[in-house]
This record gives sequence, C-alpha cells and structure tokens, in this order.
Amino acid sequence: MSVSRRSLLSLLAAAPVLTACGVGGSSSSGSGARRQVRVAYQNFADSTLLVKDQGVLEKALPDHEVTWTSFDSGASINTAFLGGAVDLAVIGSSPAATGLCPPLSIPYRIIELLNVIGDSEALVVRRASGVTDIKGLAGRKVAAPFSSTAHYSLLAAFEQAGVDPASVTLVDLEPQNIQAAWQRGDIDGAYVWTPVLGELQRDGVTLTDSARLAAAGKPTLTFTVARADFAEHNGEVVDKWLAATDDAIKKIKTDPRVVAEAVGRQIGAGVDDALSQLRQNIYLDHAEQLSPEYFGTPEAPGKLAERLRATAEFLHGQKKVESVPDLAAFRAALRAPRG
Repeated sequence: MSVSRRSLLSLLAAAPVLTACGVGGSSSSGSGARRQVRVAYQNFADSTLLVKDQGVLEKALPDHEVTWTSFDSGASINTAFLGGAVDLAVIGSSPAATGLCPPLSIPYRIIELLNVIGDSEALVVRRASGVTDIKGLAGRKVAAPFSSTAHYSLLAAFEQAGVDPASVTLVDLEPQNIQAAWQRGDIDGAYVWTPVLGELQRDGVTLTDSARLAAAGKPTLTFTVARADFAEHNGEVVDKWLAATDDAIKKIKTDPRVVAEAVGRQIGAGVDDALSQLRQNIYLDHAEQLSPEYFGTPEAPGKLAERLRATAEFLHGQKKVESVPDLAAFRAALRAPRG
C-alpha cells in the first residue's frame, strides 16, 4: 500500500476505527487479539527495506501484526501522525523538525539516525532548459515535495547562491508526480531523491546535491521516529525494531549486495542500481550514533538537538513553521539508541 497526500485522507478516516480495534500496540480488541504495529516507510534505498523484505520484525514479534505502509513524503507522514494512523516512521530531518514545531507540535520521539543524506537527493534541471547554475533558475518552474528534506535543501541552495525564492515558481509535487511533470515538460527542474532522481538525471543536469550542501553546513538526515505514547508503552517493540535496523545498517557496510538485493525487490530496481543508490548516503550504526556529532550521551549531549533546532530556525526564516521551541524541547524529543 502506498499513500499519497490524496489517499491519506481515507487512511485517516479509518484511524479512529483502527485505534478502537487496538491498532498501535498498546491495546487489543479482546482476548487473544494480536497487537498492531503500524510502520510508515518511504520507497528509497535504505536499511529499513531489508528489515521489511526479510520480515525481521514479524519474526521477532510473533504476537504482533506488523503493517507497513509506504508514504510519498515526510509531510504526509506528519499528517498521519496527527491523525493517529502510524506508530513508527522513517522520516527526514526537515519534516521531523517541522513536526516538533508549532503549529504541528507532534509528540514523537527520534529513536535513531538511519542515514546522513548524500547525493541521493539533488537539484536537477532539464538539459534542454539551458540552465547551468542555480542563479539561472530565476523565472523558472522548480518542483519539490514541500516540507521534505529536498525542499529544505532547495531553499538552502537558493540561499547559498543568493537567489530569492520568490523569483522562482515553486511547485509542491510528490516524487512520482515530479517524474510525470518532468516527462510532460511542465517543470524546468526539481529537487528530489532516488529512485525518481535517477530518472531525471538521464536527460538532466545536476546543479547541486545534499552532500555538497552538508559540506557547506546544511546537512539533512533520515530518522526513525515513534509516537511518544507508543514508545513509552511498547518498549519491547521499539527494542526489536532498533535491533533489526542496527543489524541492517551494519550489513550495508559488511555485505551491501545482500541489502541491495532486498532493496531492489522492494523498489523494483536492479541489484546494481539499488547498490548504487545505497552508496549515495552515509550509514552509522548505533554505537557510532552516540558520538558527539549526533546523539552523544546523557552526560554529554551531542549536536543532534542543535542541528534540529538550526533546521527549525531556517524553516522559520522561510515562514514554514510558526515558531521555534527552545533547545531543551529538541533534546527532550531524542531517545538515543543503545550503542
């Protein structure tokens, strides 16, 4: 099942019924009923697709029913959290920062760092457009999924190049719709992620990517987040999830082809293509995530909360969030994995 912003409405309409039936893992509808765990994921090359493909969570939690739902963007996932429709989710740092700020103020916890985004997200223009640099986008039409890491990076690229976003026609499209608009010639460029990015690059020119922006001080990350009440009452589920994803992250480093085979099956790509996509990001196992650059330790908190708040401040400057909570609020949202 894949959920776009349009089809999300039907999922949210069902959420109260699902909750009454015990969906979410903290309750059940009667004796013997299996507890539910609802996972929101995105169809890009990542360790979580190995977990899904091999049914690791299902095997670790035989008394639970695990439901995996594909979402097109982090913005849709935030909406699903607000509707009580998901428990665990794969989401980028920009929509996560947005979710922690008013007006959304979603009560979720960031429980791990899945990857540091590299050149798997990039700004591409049609070769026929004649645009050769970011300044050349003034007066052009550029698409991105709004409130996503790609949208954040697009705005950061404009800032870096001295381009006023108001001089560009920005179009809010999900990745698959970006590909369709590109094929029709409706847009001049797009900031998007793989696998759609790879399709655009066939006849496009890459102007910048998230690896370059990270080097310039605007990094983007991918997290797992959990509903705060779900994490509090379902520690076993969270621990099993973290054990599975940590193993998958380690396998990307030790046996990447096995992961690529699973990713290829999940996203409908060849193994070599999936392997190439995996190599576009940086993966840190849970022990590495406890470094000062990321979660740190309870005695010496790392920079992750500061990075999230800096992202939120940037989004506030772009009028994408109402206000920015203090640093303590971002630290409170972090639940570091065990190393």
